[in-house]
Amino acid sequence: MHESPTPRSETPRARTLRDLREGGHTYRTVKAEIRENLLARLRSGVPRFPGIVGFDETVLPHLERALLAGHDLVLLGERGQGKTRLIRTVTGLLDEWTPVVDGCEINDHPYAPACVRCVRLAGELGDDLPIAWKHRDDRYGEKLATPDTSVGDLIGDVDPIKIAEGRTLGDPETVHYGLVPRTNRGVFSVNELPDLAERIQVSLLNVLEERDIQVRGYNLRLPLDVLLIASANPEDYTNRGRIITPLKDRFGAEIRTHYPLTLDDELSLIRQEATLAWGALDSAGGPAAGTGDQAGLSAELPEHIIEIIARFTRLVRESTAVDSRSGVSARFSIAAAETAAASAVRRAALTGEERPVTRVADLPGAVPTLRGKVEFEVSEEGREVEVLAHLLRRAVAETFRRTLGGMDLSALLDKFTEGTQISSGELTTATELLRQIGPVNGLSKIMSQVGMGEGDESPGHAAAALEFALEGLYLMRRLSKDETEAGAVYRT
Repeated sequence: MHESPTPRSETPRARTLRDLREGGHTYRTVKAEIRENLLARLRSGVPRFPGIVGFDETVLPHLERALLAGHDLVLLGERGQGKTRLIRTVTGLLDEWTPVVDGCEINDHPYAPACVRCVRLAGELGDDLPIAWKHRDDRYGEKLATPDTSVGDLIGDVDPIKIAEGRTLGDPETVHYGLVPRTNRGVFSVNELPDLAERIQVSLLNVLEERDIQVRGYNLRLPLDVLLIASANPEDYTNRGRIITPLKDRFGAEIRTHYPLTLDDELSLIRQEATLAWGALDSAGGPAAGTGDQAGLSAELPEHIIEIIARFTRLVRESTAVDSRSGVSARFSIAAAETAAASAVRRAALTGEERPVTRVADLPGAVPTLRGKVEFEVSEEGREVEVLAHLLRRAVAETFRRTLGGMDLSALLDKFTEGTQISSGELTTATELLRQIGPVNGLSKIMSQVGMGEGDESPGHAAAALEFALEGLYLMRRLSKDETEAGAVYRT
């Protein structure tokens, strides 16, 4: 599960180089910091990469070996596999606070100043050199490798403003540093590296091997202390662009990522991301009412709805109608959960329902909006919504078989013996649905089987469980269903 950010501790009190020396501070490179802090976490059992789901036995061991070896690395995987999130968690392995020369553009360490300004100040002020403290959250830089990215963006260029102020063109202090040197003594990420023009990739060669930068015609050798991590999609790796051979050779490790391998991982991912989007999860797996950024608007996601969405996502990934090279992003399942919950919120707003709970009737409305997240085979053109709707029904059926397939639902089926029909839809309130169904013996057991525990006795929860049972009975061909403009009518 996603963990809330750890509160920052108080900033250290040292304010000069003298204070730092007297306090016994030891200088370590970025990679040494990460290595030692990672080893400490490995020994203590503390989570190394909080918020990362499904990589514990596959990706993370490779990443840990690369970081312990001090390697710059490339994460290679399809879209929506959590590459960027994983990269960002690496900063959690840095020391919480690190000293920098006060005012330095490239975060020079007071013990080892590198830029011309800091070398000059250190010579002039000695132990009175002023220092500041930088938190690890501020030691991360990132650049999306768009085709218009320039060497100046990454490495640096001449600053015309400084020239206009009267400095000479050859003065090293007239350089405007790019993103990489400004992340000196931190972690820098290049997302979608193959999309970076090959001539721009060349500018990173020195960063990875000689650990320095060159800016235009300046006689400037600026040693950098940075961990460089890049991400790439396999399709881009071979078609739209490529990582030039000398650059690939300079990365110490290439690590493959993947989509969740198990249903449990898929469920954990949806629960985690639904938490971020809708507020704290309740005991049934849905966001608790009135919590999070959507306070007062959030809808609960019962456990069986989350499972349906997880199974739906996996079926779409495995479908022969979908282009397997493109992949189906984890954002697909997150968007499905958010859209279904939004449907319940909409129903509550239109009907006055007090406590919106997501139901099976809310899922079909998400299908058309999800179409754009999937690349279909050419032969399926025009059938995209039909394919997704079919896979959603399969997901509902699989979830029903696992949860209620072995239960005796005769009490619910008996409601239809005298020609009773039950209408449902995304605008049918829970109270109205329950009024049509009437009392059902064993309702509490049905709710328990679909993952609803104590505190889930509201009409919304009961309606969500019973509507799921009705849809499952229809998919098992024990009931009939007529599609209507308002939703569906269940009958014998």
